[in-house]
Amino acid sequence: MKNSISYLLNKDKVFQQIIDLYGEPIISTRPQGFESLCKLIIEQQVSLASAKACYLKMESFLGEVTPQNIINTSDEELRNNAVSKQKAIYLKELSKAIINKTLDLESLSQKSEEEIKLELTAIKGIGHWTAEVYILFCLQKEDVFPIGDIALQNTLKELFSVTTKEEMIILSENWKPNRSLATYFFWHYYLKKRNREPLIY
Repeated sequence: MKNSISYLLNKDKVFQQIIDLYGEPIISTRPQGFESLCKLIIEQQVSLASAKACYLKMESFLGEVTPQNIINTSDEELRNNAVSKQKAIYLKELSKAIINKTLDLESLSQKSEEEIKLELTAIKGIGHWTAEVYILFCLQKEDVFPIGDIALQNTLKELFSVTTKEEMIILSENWKPNRSLATYFFWHYYLKKRNREPLIY
């Protein structure tokens, strides 16, 4: 980790500026597997606080978040426990893929990032953002840059003269092969500047 931080500090002065302001970033990780992927689906396009509340309510109702428990729960019951109609569909599609063995989450760590993205995005409701953040948090690959993340985009706009995703991707080439760590730096900046804490649950 220290070597990776040194690499970024030598590549771009912005990382030293972030350390000077807020210290080194917290590296958030999550366990691999079904529950983490369910959490990421619920976190799509909502605040982290509301996503956490939703997941905990669903978990309390189900007892345990498993593919079979989700399949056995009606859409109405899921909606009554804070899961939107659309996300109930997504959770059930993921559950079916696990039960039918069309998706093997345990094997993903042995595959390339592109292979993982292809497998995950084949499931209805899992787009590039969800796949990339799963690869970053759960599989802990070192060169992930989840450009679909709004917090990342907003931070890059604040710190650099970029406005489009294309410009941001070109900019990120400077930080290869440590773009995962760069992303953690930018999320750290985003949260600290807004007096928010990292999401843990």
